[in-house]
Amino acid sequence: MAYPIHRMRRLRATEPLRSLVRETHLEPSQFILPLFVCPGEGVRREIGAMPGNFQLSIDELVKDCAEAASLGIGGVILFGLPESKDELASGAYAEDGIVQRAVRAIKREVPRLLVITDVCNCEYTSHGHCGKVVNGDVDNDATLEWLAASAVSHARAGADIVAPSDMMDGRVAAIRKALDAAGFAKTPILSYAAKFASVFYGPFREAAESAPQFGDRRSYQMDPANGREAMREIELDIEEGADIIMIKPALPYLDLIRMARDRFDVPIAAYQVSGEFSMIVAAARNGWLDRDRAMLESLTAIGRAGASIILTYFARDAARLL
Repeated sequence: MAYPIHRMRRLRATEPLRSLVRETHLEPSQFILPLFVCPGEGVRREIGAMPGNFQLSIDELVKDCAEAASLGIGGVILFGLPESKDELASGAYAEDGIVQRAVRAIKREVPRLLVITDVCNCEYTSHGHCGKVVNGDVDNDATLEWLAASAVSHARAGADIVAPSDMMDGRVAAIRKALDAAGFAKTPILSYAAKFASVFYGPFREAAESAPQFGDRRSYQMDPANGREAMREIELDIEEGADIIMIKPALPYLDLIRMARDRFDVPIAAYQVSGEFSMIVAAARNGWLDRDRAMLESLTAIGRAGASIILTYFARDAARLL
């Protein structure tokens, strides 16, 4: 034949045509907005490495939650900055801890908004590690008690979902057992199942004031080189009772999001982390790319890879555009 029958450009000619055949669609309800809550009143302290994001006192946090709800965003995930830190991470599981008080305030003022709580210890320990340190290393099994206590205290405060992010072995089973025993059998667990020891967390550590005071987290967070191990981690968390699994970071690990989507029949979340956000914002501020287009393209890529839930600092801006 003189010319191919199939002209792929036919369906790209106009925006209505492109929209009609678009394979991946984004909705605000897919997004989870990370928020950082701190002590005080009237506090709205911008995070230098994450322009447009803030450390918020509870009264200001509630305002941002109300805005998120009005935009149709799927929910928020809370990270707490306690008034003080200690070696026992006591602020993580205190009934009057910063996150526990924040959850109660949100549920009182914005009751229909889905609230997820990050269950970890790094923001609450004086050394910045995610668990109890024994002889210079994080003791896995001792840490499980802290995590279970934190999850129960969050559920008791009204959290809709608890999300352990520590990467201790057996944490999902320990949390599930504790929640059930405390009467919270209906509270789902969103597990950071494949969380990598990534350089892209840098800006977050300023936001959450959670940088480790010695060493690093490579003995418990995953090696970025290991994809098959990530599938094993996900499989184990599902066996232990995880209702939703997460891969973190997102863009450098799109292959693993797709691998998980093809293999596991559970909801899959991906976290577009602080470094991913800040790179796009910085490049846009330098005039190197279009901020809105880069934002939506990156979120579309995460959704196309197979994530139905996306944790992103772009949640509000993306929701407005959509």
